[in-house]
Amino acid sequence: MEDKFVTLAIHTDEKARILKNVLEAENIEVHIDSIDITNPKVSPGVRIRIKETDLPKALNVVESRHLFSYDHEETYRTDDGRRRVLVPVDFSDYSLKACRIAFNLAKELNAKVKILHVYFNPYYPTALPMAEAFAYQGKEEIEFQNVIEKVKENIQKLCNTIDKKVSEGEFPAVNYSYVLREGLPEEEIVNFTKEYKPTLIVMGTRGKDQKDADLIGSVTAEVIEMTHVPLIAIPEKTPFTDFKEVRHIAFLTNFSQRDLVSFDLLVKLLEPFEDIRISITHISIKKGDQWDEIKLEGIKAYFQKQYPNLNLDYKLIDTSDMLSSLDEYIKNDGVQVLALTTSKRNIFARMFSPSISRKMLFHSDTPLLVLRG
Repeated sequence: MEDKFVTLAIHTDEKARILKNVLEAENIEVHIDSIDITNPKVSPGVRIRIKETDLPKALNVVESRHLFSYDHEETYRTDDGRRRVLVPVDFSDYSLKACRIAFNLAKELNAKVKILHVYFNPYYPTALPMAEAFAYQGKEEIEFQNVIEKVKENIQKLCNTIDKKVSEGEFPAVNYSYVLREGLPEEEIVNFTKEYKPTLIVMGTRGKDQKDADLIGSVTAEVIEMTHVPLIAIPEKTPFTDFKEVRHIAFLTNFSQRDLVSFDLLVKLLEPFEDIRISITHISIKKGDQWDEIKLEGIKAYFQKQYPNLNLDYKLIDTSDMLSSLDEYIKNDGVQVLALTTSKRNIFARMFSPSISRKMLFHSDTPLLVLRG
C-alpha cells in the first residue's frame, strides 16, 4: 500500500527549506508544495508534507530541536520549565552579533530566545490641554503609525536575516520569538525581564569607542544596574561568536559574601562548556596590603574545596590605576571574558559613583558577564 502524505506545517519558503534540511538529515522524506495565494482564506506560504508513517518521528525532531516559534505576541509562559535568553536589540550590527552569541548559548543551555525591541513614541501629547490634545492626536497619529510600521519592518528584516543565517548554518536552529514594547528602553527591558524571567540577558554594545551618551551603551549600563538577572554585554569587536571558543575568564572579587553567590551562578551557567580556565582576580589599590594576601589564600582554600574539578587560578593585582592595570592584565593573560559582581544601587549612586561594570562597559572591548550577588 502506498504511503499517504500529510501536512506537517505551513511556513514561509525560507523557514520551510530550513525545516526540510533538518528533517532530511534524519532520513525523513519531505515535499514542499506551494499554496494557492489567490484564496483569501489561506495565508501565503508553502506546505511541508511528509509520509504519514514518518509523522511521529518528525514531530519528535521538531520538538526536540525547538524549531520555529515566531510569535510576535507576548504569548510566553513563565512556568514551562525551559530556560530563557533575552536579547534586547536596536537593529544595529552589534545587536546581530549579540543574537548570534545568544543563539549559540541557548543551544548549549537548552533554552529559548526572546528578542525584545523597545521603541519610543514621541507623539504622545501628555502635556497638552484636552481639546488641543485631541487635535494634536489627529494630526500626529499618521506620524506615530509610521514609527510603528518602521519598527515592524525592522524586526521582520532582523528575523529574515536570522532565518537566512540558520539555513546557512551560521546560527543554530533554536526556538525564538520576538516582542515589541513602547517606552523608555532601559525601563521596559527591566520591566519585561521581571515578567519573562530569563536565565540570562545578552546585549550588544559598541565597546570602548562609544561615548557615555551613546544610547545602546547607556541603556546597557542602566539595565546592568537595575536588574537582578545575569547579563552579558557583547562589544562590537568581540572576536568570538560562541562561548565554546572561550578558554579564559577572569572573575573579579572583592572577597565579599556576594562574590561567593555570584561565582556559584557563574559555574552553573558555564556547565555546558569545558576546558575554561577561571582566574579569581582581586585588584588592590593599596600596594602590599597583607590583608588582601590573607583573604586571597582563604578564598583559594574555599574554592578548591567547593569546586575541586574546576580549572582555577588566582591573581592579585597591586595598582593605583585600576582600569589601566586591568587592561594590561586582560591583554597579557589572554582574558576573553570579564565576570564581576554588581549590586543594585539607587540613581544618585549611579550618577556620582560609577560602578566598575559601567566603567569597563565604556572602556573595554572585552565582553562583560555581570552577575548579581
